[in-house]
Amino acid sequence: MTTIQANVPTPSLASTSGDAPPDHRGSWIPTFGMITTRIMELTKRRGLMITLAVVTIGIPTVFLVVRLLAHAFDPKSYGPAGGYTIFTSLVAGVLFIFGFIVAATLGCTAGSADLGDGLFRHLVVSGRSRLALYLARVPAGLAIIWSMVATGFIIVCAICVLAAPTKLNDNGVNVPPHLSEVQFEAWSAANADQVICNFPFFGGPKSSGPQLGNVNCGPHGLVIAGTTNPNGTPVTQAELKAFAVTIAKQNYASYSRLFLYPSDSLMIKSGLWVELEATIGFLVGLGLASLIGQRTVSVILMIVLELILTPIFSRAHIPHLLNAQRSVVGVAMAHIEPGALPLVFGGGGGGPGSGPGGGRSQLIPETTTEAIIVIVAWIVVWTALGAWRMMTRDA
Repeated sequence: MTTIQANVPTPSLASTSGDAPPDHRGSWIPTFGMITTRIMELTKRRGLMITLAVVTIGIPTVFLVVRLLAHAFDPKSYGPAGGYTIFTSLVAGVLFIFGFIVAATLGCTAGSADLGDGLFRHLVVSGRSRLALYLARVPAGLAIIWSMVATGFIIVCAICVLAAPTKLNDNGVNVPPHLSEVQFEAWSAANADQVICNFPFFGGPKSSGPQLGNVNCGPHGLVIAGTTNPNGTPVTQAELKAFAVTIAKQNYASYSRLFLYPSDSLMIKSGLWVELEATIGFLVGLGLASLIGQRTVSVILMIVLELILTPIFSRAHIPHLLNAQRSVVGVAMAHIEPGALPLVFGGGGGGPGSGPGGGRSQLIPETTTEAIIVIVAWIVVWTALGAWRMMTRDA
């Protein structure tokens, strides 16, 4: 009996390994799937997402809607909902500060969630690079916080432009917008009574131009009998106009910073500035939470930094500690704030009606280059610390 043995090709190890997809689990570069997984893990925390949305979108929206309704029902008592002043106040007073806090909260959650949920060991056993696991949280968290802050900012911009006042109010007087200095002086001469009775006059012996000795203002801002010139004689209409022009020259600087609604360039600069602050808050919170392994303590420390330490260090001139004060990221962000906005952390300045240099004269001295270096350093150092702790933590 003859046995015929069939030659069946056996798969070689080379061909088998060649056909298998490459294993990227050891790569430090996070994959798209890792990033989307992180996004889903964060968005599943509904309480956190609702809180972030309420703060970044809900607060400015409710404020503007209330102003819209109040103006619609009683326009004589309540001014327009939008406008330049409302925009600058919301950006510097709400979106900037609260944007940092909510971004820091999200970063602290992303940096400590695996430890708190007991999933860190399982992630390490999967064979994924620890550095990739950490870096995957960066685009995932920024995608969430950028979209929320941008949504709130777009709502503020839209209402402040569409519901802006049609008349410019300066010191309680309706003034035509966008006047040159010559046009502003001509308008002041034509409306001398309102200018004299409502606009501030920075008098004194060094004041240039015609002056009045005694000004009596009656109802509706009209100059009444009893107004005299420095010689004590009744003032003439020509003297009133000349005095109004003198006041106009002193107040044109503040008038030139008043607008009906924010310009496109201001909205773009303000939006990028607010998003940068949110980015810093998230990355620092992520690194801090990864470093200490706790969410609550990290959030508290970030809030203390933003609401207590930064306002103090930005203004207080502490001897021998100026360089340490300049190294605070909030101080650096205040120095690169768009010039048309009021100074953050209170104190006004920088916006309408402020003097030369605005409220930035109240800040400790720091150049723009130094501020940029501080911002980059905070981002790089805290990201490196968080990644280092992730790579060295015991599973």
